[in-house]
Amino acid sequence: MPAATTGPSGANEVATNLAMRRTGMSFQRTRMSADRTLMAVIRTSLSLISFGFTIYQIFEKLKENGLLRGGASARNFGTTLVLLGVGMLVVGIIYHVLFMLGLRETRASMKDSGLIYAESKFPPSLTLIVAILLLLVGVAAALSMVLHVGPYG
Repeated sequence: MPAATTGPSGANEVATNLAMRRTGMSFQRTRMSADRTLMAVIRTSLSLISFGFTIYQIFEKLKENGLLRGGASARNFGTTLVLLGVGMLVVGIIYHVLFMLGLRETRASMKDSGLIYAESKFPPSLTLIVAILLLLVGVAAALSMVLHVGPYG
C-alpha cells in the first residue's frame, strides 16, 4: 500500500480555501444561534409580561365592579411578573448585543489576518429589533400598571 502524500501545492491551496470558507460559515451559524437564544428570551419575557398584565387587569376590573374588596396582592403579583419579564428582556438584549459585538470583532480580526474570507454580510439582527420593540411595549405596560398612565391605563 503506497504511503499517503500531500500532493501538489494546488491541492493544499484547495484544502486551505475550503477550511477558510467553512470557518467563515461557522460565524454565520453562531450568529443564527445567538438569534435563537434571544428568541427564547423574547418568548419567555412575552409570556411573563402578558400573563402578569392579564392578572393585573382581571383583578383591577373585579375591584372596579365591586366584586372584590382587596386584591392588591394579586395586582402586585401581576405587576411583579411584568417587571420580571421586562428585566429579563433587558438582560437578554444586553447579553445579545455584547455577544454579537465580540463575534463581529473576532470575525474582523480573523479576516484581517487572512484566516477567513468573510465575504458574506453580517446583517443587523431582526430578532434584536423585535426584542427592543417588545421591551418598549413591556415598559409601557409597567408604567401603566404602576403609575396608572399611558396607553394601557
